[in-house]
Amino acid sequence: MDSTTAVAERQRAARAFASADASRLAAHWAAWPDAPQVEYLRSPEAGLVMVQGRINGSGDRFNLGEATVTRATAVLRGGNLLAERVGTSYVLGSDPEHAGLAAVFDALLTDPATTDRVLSDVVEPLEREQAEADALTRAEARATQVSFFTVARENTSGEEDDDQ
Repeated sequence: MDSTTAVAERQRAARAFASADASRLAAHWAAWPDAPQVEYLRSPEAGLVMVQGRINGSGDRFNLGEATVTRATAVLRGGNLLAERVGTSYVLGSDPEHAGLAAVFDALLTDPATTDRVLSDVVEPLEREQAEADALTRAEARATQVSFFTVARENTSGEEDDDQ
């Protein structure tokens, strides 16, 4: 696998881990066979980041506000890994367990022995769940849509009147 593909897969996985519910990540970790030993290089810690926006999406930047983010860096040893692996995560909010598990799965993703399994058994189900949740949210929003079309057509018969 070339480096561009590896980076794209890691970005995809990071998005899935960050948007997943912590309990779902915990369930996947509990089901992981031959789990490696986990040690935190940077234990999960919460902090603030400045969120910036852009005028019209591409114009000048402006500070929108602050957001709480939790980060973690984990190193994995043993198990079925070919070598020691390091993973990092950043998740929105202040959930140390979520950030820690996301870092663990990020580390597993970097090992050739476990990459395919992480993608098929963890990332893809999380993406499907997120897509289903997004579809439900869109459907609920569509159900509340109001049509403000207020001009009534006077002639609905299809015949045109001559205004003479």
